Amino acid sequence: MSAPLPWGVGTFATRLAATTRDLRGILELQSKNLERHLDVDEVQRDGFVTVQHGLPTLEAMHAAHPSVVATSGDRIVGYVIMMPPALRALVPVLAPMFEVFDGLSVRGKPLGEQRYFVNGQVCVDRLFRGSGVFDAMFARLRERYAGFFDMVVTEIATRNVRSCRAHERVGFRTIHEYVDPVIGEAWKIVVWDWRS
Repeated sequence: MSAPLPWGVGTFATRLAATTRDLRGILELQSKNLERHLDVDEVQRDGFVTVQHGLPTLEAMHAAHPSVVATSGDRIVGYVIMMPPALRALVPVLAPMFEVFDGLSVRGKPLGEQRYFVNGQVCVDRLFRGSGVFDAMFARLRERYAGFFDMVVTEIATRNVRSCRAHERVGFRTIHEYVDPVIGEAWKIVVWDWRS
C-alpha cells in the first residue's frame, strides 16, 4: 500500500520488515520516541513508547514473524512490532504484562489457549502522524497474519491518550484495566479480535 501525503513530505508504503537495516530503522525511530527522550508536552500531545529493544531481540522476533514497517524513500517512518507469546522471555520487562494476560479470557476462553500475538509496540514518525500510516500498518498486519492468529493483544498506558485513541480507531477494544503495583502505571489491555 502506498499513499501520498497532503503536506508534501512524500509518500509512504507498508511492508514486512526484511533486512537488518529495517530493524535498525525501527530501533532509531523507537529511540527518538522513548518517553525519557521527550518533554512533557510531547508526551501528552504525541504519545510515547516505553520499552527499548536491542537488535538481537528484534532479530529473534523477526525470524519468527516479521514486523510491519512503513517506509518513505529509504526511511522507516513507522513500525508495528510482532511478538508471539512464545518469545516473551526475550523482553523480561514485559513479564508483568504477560502475567496479567495469563489470567484473562476472551470470548469465555483463557487467552493462553487462543491463537494471539502481542503488538509489541507501535510508533509513527512525528512528520507522518495523522497521515494514515498507523491504520495502514495495522491493515497490513491483519492481511499478513490473519491466517495464523485470531487476535492481537497489547497494553497501553492509560495516559498515552493518542495511542489509546488510535488503537480504538482500528478496532481494538479494552478488556481489562489495572495498575502496576511496582511502578504505579495504569494500563489498558486491548484486543483486536479478527474473528469479529
